[in-house]
Amino acid sequence: MSLAPIALFVYNRPLHTQMTLEALQKNKSALQSDLFIFSDGSKNEASTRKVEEVRNYIKKISGFKSVTIVERKYNIGLASNIIDGVSQIVNDYGKIIVLEDDLLTSPYFLDFMNEGLRIYEEDKNVVSIHGYSYPVKENLPDTFFIRGADCWGWATWKRGWSVFEPDGKLLLKKLTETDQLESFDFNGASRYVQMLKDQTEGKVNSWAIRWYASAFINNMYTLYPGKSLISNTGGDGTGTNTGFADVDAVPLSPDPVYITRIEVHQNIQAYEAFAGFHRKASNRTIWFKIRRTFKKIFKPAF
Repeated sequence: MSLAPIALFVYNRPLHTQMTLEALQKNKSALQSDLFIFSDGSKNEASTRKVEEVRNYIKKISGFKSVTIVERKYNIGLASNIIDGVSQIVNDYGKIIVLEDDLLTSPYFLDFMNEGLRIYEEDKNVVSIHGYSYPVKENLPDTFFIRGADCWGWATWKRGWSVFEPDGKLLLKKLTETDQLESFDFNGASRYVQMLKDQTEGKVNSWAIRWYASAFINNMYTLYPGKSLISNTGGDGTGTNTGFADVDAVPLSPDPVYITRIEVHQNIQAYEAFAGFHRKASNRTIWFKIRRTFKKIFKPAF
């Protein structure tokens, strides 16, 4: 089986990009994998130097079967960069592994992704394979399914990406008309509905909430590992979307996560554990915003 091409999306964080690529190079499948790096253009004069630093670094990258760099002439933003890049790769290759510049991979990440793509390639109920698993206390199965899609180190096929709907208003309308708003929010534990509303109102430009909603509405499922093969380093405030910046980091699994075919349905144990995580994350995010607002208001007094 041919390995899926890897798409890495970068912008203006040279250190994060270096850490991501150095971790990816430690995957034994890297030497057999084609790497495509999509580099967004600078948004303003202040970011120009950092963008150039990133581009100078990625031009020297080796350790992969091939490296192709796509330099955007202008800043098109993270959402457009990912949507366009993923569409291009799946149309050309039929499948893809997707990373952003703040994701550290386990040395077993690529093996997990490619094996998941192989095993579930013909299963129309499976929309994607995910490498990140949330930091929950519960012991989870080696692999399990959750309805919807996710965005921190993932893989899909052309058929999976074909359900992606870029129109957030249409997605919100469908969720409302089918009375699925509460279940979309992990039974009220998360704030995904609000995020989708914010996207439709131009307050955020999240591709990920539309990817999740597209898969959810089509009643499709994502395969997760019981132990995370991805760690996110973007909680330092340098990224475009850092919704979980104040949530505890998850350690990388020191061992491989093996995949055997399992029935495609929502794992109740994992679902409840994820709901608990989202509930905790939502509460901490709200308190974080209150605290930040309080500091802004009263900072002059000190």
